Amino acid sequence: MNNVLINIVCFQISWFACVLGAAHGIPWLGPVVTLPVAAWHIYKAQAKRTEFILMLITVILGSLFDQSILAAGLIQYPATNWPNYLLPLWMVALWLGFSTALNVSLRWMRQHMVIASLFGLIGGPLAYMSGQKLGAMQLVQFNTVMIVLGVGWALIVPALLLLSSKLDGYAQNNNAKNNAGVKHV
Repeated sequence: MNNVLINIVCFQISWFACVLGAAHGIPWLGPVVTLPVAAWHIYKAQAKRTEFILMLITVILGSLFDQSILAAGLIQYPATNWPNYLLPLWMVALWLGFSTALNVSLRWMRQHMVIASLFGLIGGPLAYMSGQKLGAMQLVQFNTVMIVLGVGWALIVPALLLLSSKLDGYAQNNNAKNNAGVKHV
């Protein structure tokens, strides 16, 4: 199985653990599943420190974005022992999981920023709608939050992909593949 497919599968496992865990009253499940996914991602990276920095920046920026949506009252999460005014850790774990895709399965979008922006515009809100349908969150003022999510993700995805091109812990892995005559997807 190639790195791209493994990356996609690991991200999806992480996403479902975060969302379904939150929906079923086990919000710790997402972080517990996502941490080994992130550790594996760093382990496989050629430049581990560089990849870790990208992951950290992604988690910080993404969490600040989601925290602002929470603070604006546009989203609510199921009640837990966690303070309801703070972004739940499982949402932070979602950003950690997403960060693992930037230099692997989403790498191809770097050369297609319009597609990256459209991906964010459509995919971001769809992910939150899926989270709501599964019971992990409640989107308040639905039309407003969809616009905020769409615009936010349309900006975030290309920005993170540009950043990932500068902080690419997988670059040497891909250069080695290209030099060996293996076409990278």
